[in-house]
Amino acid sequence: MVQLSSRPPRRPLRRLLLGASASVVALTALSALPAAASTGAPPPVRDEDRAGDHLTVTVRHAGAGKDGTYKLYCHPGGGSHPDVRGACGALDRSTRWGHDTFAPVPHDSVCTMQYGGPATARITGTWAGRPVDATYERNNGCEIGRWDRLVPLLPDLGS
Repeated sequence: MVQLSSRPPRRPLRRLLLGASASVVALTALSALPAAASTGAPPPVRDEDRAGDHLTVTVRHAGAGKDGTYKLYCHPGGGSHPDVRGACGALDRSTRWGHDTFAPVPHDSVCTMQYGGPATARITGTWAGRPVDATYERNNGCEIGRWDRLVPLLPDLGS
């Protein structure tokens, strides 16, 4: 006859101590995180990350005097872009921790079959401390939406 015990199996003392010390280390690490991380909110972009915000925007085939190459500086604002304040504002609203502001449309996206014209744009430089090299076009609904999210950094083409 097999006798079952309601008592938990014994663990060696060493195992218990290792588990306890790992828990203490984990709790210590968590307490060192900023308050934003403990609430689930992303940490803010730091001022030192913003100091180098500088982009070059080249627009082609947009027509009506919208083509050209523009320099944009944000934090503080400046450059040759026709709407520095609006462009920096659009970028600030689009910037989220853990999200690439300039990410291309995912390859597996389902997009409407519409054509937004021959306009193209290339954005290079540094944004939020990260290098940027992104291209834009308007050959389907997803690409048009991606472009429009950055207006007035990119010209409003009235889609």
